[in-house]
Amino acid sequence: MAMSGTKNSVLVFDMDDVLVDVLESYRASIIATVEHYTGATVSNDDIQRYKNAGGWNDDWQLSQRMILDISGRDVPFDEVVAIFQQRFLGSNGDGLILRERWLPAPGLMERLASRHRLAVFTGRPRDEMEITLQRFVPNVAWATTITSGDVANLKPAPDGLLALIAAHPDCAITYFGDNVDDCRSARAAGVRFIGIASRTSPGLRELFEKEGAAAVIENINEIEEVL
Repeated sequence: MAMSGTKNSVLVFDMDDVLVDVLESYRASIIATVEHYTGATVSNDDIQRYKNAGGWNDDWQLSQRMILDISGRDVPFDEVVAIFQQRFLGSNGDGLILRERWLPAPGLMERLASRHRLAVFTGRPRDEMEITLQRFVPNVAWATTITSGDVANLKPAPDGLLALIAAHPDCAITYFGDNVDDCRSARAAGVRFIGIASRTSPGLRELFEKEGAAAVIENINEIEEVL
């Protein structure tokens, strides 16, 4: 139930496939990076199978692992990152990041911000988070933002959520994520978790239910039904 008129709750959002459709950005960058090294074209379903297994929240690490699994070639991590970032950011502001699509309906984030504190806990680097938030919701105030560079251990470790608990000690916290690592991070931190399981992510709803999500919705625009 929503706590109307109060701000003693924090809604924490993962970004990719929660606030932003990344099929044509991060997912496309994984596919392009793997193809660069192997000549093979992997599918979004292939990527999702790795994600559902857990431990692959970092798309750079996932790209490196998929290259190894397909070709047997253990490409140095820094080389994989460089190729990935060339695709994702581009060289003249023409990267795949520009293909991202904002998922919340117009006015949703502003409406939520009037009743709750809003926060981000994402595996993105801070600069990539800021590019996207400034592009789509420059006027939304975020109480706290935590990125991959702010934590000692990436998800599924609870470091980011524990930092949010410390920053908002008197607030109820709910985390919205699209990945089993998000769910496991929330469980480790003792935080309520709501899963986002789109129709294009087969098996994810059942996985979230098995992992103990408080609720599962198809997209972020159903959020008010579960608050």
